Amino acid sequence: MAKHTLSVLVENHAGVLSRIAGLFSRRGFNIDSLAVGVTENPEVSRMTIVVDGDDYIVEQVSKQLNKLVDVIKIKELEDSDSVSRELALIKVGTTASTRSEIMQITEIFRAKIIDVSKNTLTVEISGSVDKVAALEDMLKQFGIKEIVRTGTIAIQRGNKIIKTKNSDEE
Repeated sequence: MAKHTLSVLVENHAGVLSRIAGLFSRRGFNIDSLAVGVTENPEVSRMTIVVDGDDYIVEQVSKQLNKLVDVIKIKELEDSDSVSRELALIKVGTTASTRSEIMQITEIFRAKIIDVSKNTLTVEISGSVDKVAALEDMLKQFGIKEIVRTGTIAIQRGNKIIKTKNSDEE
């Protein structure tokens, strides 16, 4: 099954995330990734939801979301017409002898070391899901102590925007 990215504009108030997550749970739909943040309008939040499924499942998810009062607009983002990224923080075990190798790997992936201690390095990376996974694979040999990933965020390319309240996209 293919992954589909939905950009959902919702009213920014308490309980919206719970209602949307509950909808997915009740319908038996699995959320692969979910990221939420306020938009340029403080009264509106954007949810980026990645679901794994066929076109029928995505259509059903969209129809169910549209029934919720808090949902303003839903747009499926096509890979070819959008930019998506994920942010991860990875804490890796290190010794004096492995520290430089970890730093070289981090450089190759254009990641940053954001915290250093005697026994660990914390690496920050942003990029495609595949890029984050590739760095994670490379760092496993050193012992990943902890990892935090944001999930996918996405936006349409170029001049296209998803507008709020009773207007179409440009």
